[in-house]
Amino acid sequence: MTVQDLQALIASGEGQLLEFKRSGVSHLGREICAFANSLGGRILIGVSDSGGIAPLANTNQLRSEVQSIARNLDPPLMVDVKDVAGVLIVEVPSSRFKPHSSSGKFYLREGATCQQMNREEIREFFYREGLIFFDEKTNERFIWPGDLSQTACGAMQRLCGITPSLNTRQLLQNLGLLKDEQMTYAGSLLLGTDGARLVPGSSINCCLFQGTSKTRILDQKVYSADFLSNYHSTVNYLLAHLDTSYDIGFQRTDKLELPEAALREALLNAMGHRDYRKPGDLQVHLFKDRLEIINPGGLVGGLTLATLGTRSIPRNPLLFGMMQRMNLVEKVGSGFKRIHELCDDQPCPRPDIETDQDWFRIIFRRLKSPTSEVTGEVAGEVAGEVAGEVAGEVAGEVTGEVTRLLTVLGEQSLSREEVQTLLQLKSQANFRDRYLTPALEADFIERTIPEKPSSRLQKYRLTSKGAAVLKI
Repeated sequence: MTVQDLQALIASGEGQLLEFKRSGVSHLGREICAFANSLGGRILIGVSDSGGIAPLANTNQLRSEVQSIARNLDPPLMVDVKDVAGVLIVEVPSSRFKPHSSSGKFYLREGATCQQMNREEIREFFYREGLIFFDEKTNERFIWPGDLSQTACGAMQRLCGITPSLNTRQLLQNLGLLKDEQMTYAGSLLLGTDGARLVPGSSINCCLFQGTSKTRILDQKVYSADFLSNYHSTVNYLLAHLDTSYDIGFQRTDKLELPEAALREALLNAMGHRDYRKPGDLQVHLFKDRLEIINPGGLVGGLTLATLGTRSIPRNPLLFGMMQRMNLVEKVGSGFKRIHELCDDQPCPRPDIETDQDWFRIIFRRLKSPTSEVTGEVAGEVAGEVAGEVAGEVAGEVTGEVTRLLTVLGEQSLSREEVQTLLQLKSQANFRDRYLTPALEADFIERTIPEKPSSRLQKYRLTSKGAAVLKI
């Protein structure tokens, strides 16, 4: 560094990465400690608070003292010290071995000052830097074995390929999920009978909104069971509410408007990497123009948006390890790369990502709602004259919602309440506007008591036209 470089550095002023010190080494230990625990930085010894240079007389002795102070941190730290025109420039790295302490106390750099961390800040620092893991702690709320879900345990064993005859207690101990008759938080999430009670905030809150804002909720479901059940229920919720197009050729193919595999990957990422210590459920919000998956907890310490998808740093390694054993995720940090590839193959826009220290949000942009694409000539060859007639009308009438309604009805006659329950729809208005009325107007279904539309005994069944649509 030249004298001109030094002057330019001083001109930038004290801040997060720069500290001025007139002389001596008083309080230098805590200042080095604070920089090492934060982003790193430089300490200029021989510069006054106002930025004036006061060259030091004996820099060699002071250099030795600085390096000795750094080595006496716990754990020890190596710093680089340079002499430029009588000013000692102490280069402090952002340490890979955080946290460091000076005289038994922990410090962080905040702006132009160094602050001692209190107990809560130290604990949060350890979690953020991945030095301790919440999912490995034992959960006092979980009463063993009363809160163990045998169904969830059996599903986990099947996915992991584990012999069912093994002793459950011994198995969970071997997997690290049970410690001294106490279930870990990872085990509580995977195997608990009541997820919301055992791990507050572990529920998944799914909402369907009208339009592009949160002004009106059309449908809402909150899933509060075990990890796998919540995952499958949420996927089914998305499949029930996203649109599906149908390409009819020699064989009908269904195409969800967003790639299902990408949605599964994003959901599992949110469930596996969320910060379960923070209040608030994982949120799945479906709007007219987008799908948002929002989970508490920003990026794991050591990751940035630039490195996201290139490195794997699990916030909950025990839980993530079980997800790997169940073949839900891969070990390497390839999840976001795979999401991008799946979206490119669809094709549809790659998702946007927004994050801060408290929340992580992935946003999938919905395209114009797809409809069936039918080639009349091919449809006629495949399904005959009736299918050809229906196919000519299907393109403008069959939405994903209508098709799901027809599929649920099948050969049955069902009441509105029965159909709505099977479709997992909470809002009667949403069911009427997007499912029932369009199907009736398109003559795909009919009332069993047409002369009394509002009869309490009213049921609905497929017409021949509706049945032909399903056969196509």
